[in-house]
Amino acid sequence: MTRVGLRLLSIGAFMALAGLAFAQAPAAAPRSAREAAPVDFTGYWVSPVMEDYRWRMITPLKGDAASVPINAAARKIVDAWDPAKDEAAGLQCKAYGAPAIMRVPGRLRIRWQHNNRLRVETDAGTQTRIFHFGPITGFDLRAARDWQGFSVARWWNGTVPPPPGAPLGLLPRGGGRPRTLEVHTENLRAGYLRKNGVPYSDKTTLTEYYDLFKEPDGETWFTVTTVVTDPVYLAVPFVTTTDFRKEPDGSKWDPSACTSR
Repeated sequence: MTRVGLRLLSIGAFMALAGLAFAQAPAAAPRSAREAAPVDFTGYWVSPVMEDYRWRMITPLKGDAASVPINAAARKIVDAWDPAKDEAAGLQCKAYGAPAIMRVPGRLRIRWQHNNRLRVETDAGTQTRIFHFGPITGFDLRAARDWQGFSVARWWNGTVPPPPGAPLGLLPRGGGRPRTLEVHTENLRAGYLRKNGVPYSDKTTLTEYYDLFKEPDGETWFTVTTVVTDPVYLAVPFVTTTDFRKEPDGSKWDPSACTSR
């Protein structure tokens, strides 16, 4: 064999070995949700009540469903609300489910339970929500429903355009802030959107967008846009936005039980 032939054979053997080594190299493991997080939601947060005081800070009057797009079926339930019946049935937490809990005055404690699970706790009602990132396996949506349902989350790194015909709460907001975290929740137990018996059914789905930002004075805030869709009791999706301010520590954290009144 000529010198040129030997050289070509050596190059070919080297490339074959290199290709084999490359093929056998383990693929890089995908980053966890914690590693991929564009912002940090962990810590303690408080929700200053700057709007809807009459519905958030006190139990609304019986029959008051103003601003909630309920239908005729829901109206019957609102007008028949009796907190004593809920208490007798052990249902004091009906107004602390995922579709309503972010509007309940109080504090949040947010921390990573797992690299792909974000844990959100409320001191009001002592509720716990788990946001699951990544492929979800082994979960059966036919399992028992509960107040917080099952939540699947994903990060957004850019501005998300609103879907066609989006309600007001989904339209772009001032400053072009991205919707950093999107959470979708289902498998909910039927409950109340407000303490005075404004209902949502177990067919309800919940979509939330969490935007974290800093004010010029250095304070850190996030706004959650909550979209509640219920084919049983709502004529159209119910959209709210709620603001939370970060606190320096957990010294004001004060867990309390659910109440019906």
